[in-house]
Amino acid sequence: MTEPNQLLFFFSALGAFNGLLLSFYFAIHTKKKAFANYFLAFLLLVLSIRIIKSVFFYFNPQLSNIFIQIGLSACILIGPFLFLYLQSFSDNKKSNWAIHTLPFVIGITILGMAYPYTEHRQVWSNWIVLGIYLQWLVYMIVSFNYLRPILIKIKAKEKLKDLDVWLLSIYAGVAIIWFAYKFGTYASYIVGSLSFSFVFYLILLLVIFRNSRETTFFQEKEKYKNKDIDPETLDLIRQKLVLMVEQELFLDPNFTLEIAAKELKVTKHLLSQYINEKLGKSFSSLIKEYRIEKAKQLLETQSNYTIESLGYDSGFTSKSTFFTAFKKITGFTPAEYQKLNSK
Repeated sequence: MTEPNQLLFFFSALGAFNGLLLSFYFAIHTKKKAFANYFLAFLLLVLSIRIIKSVFFYFNPQLSNIFIQIGLSACILIGPFLFLYLQSFSDNKKSNWAIHTLPFVIGITILGMAYPYTEHRQVWSNWIVLGIYLQWLVYMIVSFNYLRPILIKIKAKEKLKDLDVWLLSIYAGVAIIWFAYKFGTYASYIVGSLSFSFVFYLILLLVIFRNSRETTFFQEKEKYKNKDIDPETLDLIRQKLVLMVEQELFLDPNFTLEIAAKELKVTKHLLSQYINEKLGKSFSSLIKEYRIEKAKQLLETQSNYTIESLGYDSGFTSKSTFFTAFKKITGFTPAEYQKLNSK
């Protein structure tokens, strides 16, 4: 093996083995034993198995056919685990992991026994691997639906949370590896390099986000445990919040939690706790709802508003942000809502 090839082999194999170590890390050492962490651990595991097979086969064509078959078969679970991981962060979905994994494990096992790679290489190359990559692609397409809220934030130029960056990175890495396998002329070269970069990037993100205030391994903390608000303070906040709404302070585009807390003469932490626990939403969601209610009033009483001016007068900073929030909360576009209420 030439020196450049030795270097390539080293970094390619290092990427795959680091992926294995990272998968074990999430499975064993996470502080919260949430299913999301296990889905991520298994996703990294099956990706690493597939990549190790490619790297070692390129540099050792005499690699055992059983190992090749295992490496190819592992791909059947990449798409499902990506889907399950992203789905686990959705508020309205509960992951039924068995439906998305067991049928494929059973199916690929039966196929492997009926058509072992050693005796049916052509069948694997022409049909089985093609089917696996197609299934992987279908799951990536379906999984993309769980990234839409993040893409809406990007379009509206809103600040992304650490979790948003993490999920986008996971999806992008898996998608790039799929494209490299499907369309790369020298897949082992490409994927070996990509896997090293992808895993290194995930480790870097993990280090950066490790002490994130909002999450512990991207699971929500119990921020207000054992810190109940006394009834008198609750009533006071409720009264002041009603007054704030009546004064329409939320129409200021720069209205923040800090400003609201100052106006209500309570701490920022206390106000955030009240909104989270008693109203069941975040401060930003609450303010958006107030602004949309104002926009609805304007649409019902005024007929000469453009969508852009309506958004600004309701407290939004851009037309796209206003349009997205209005559609999400009411189910209609501003024009559709105005038409319905003009009859």
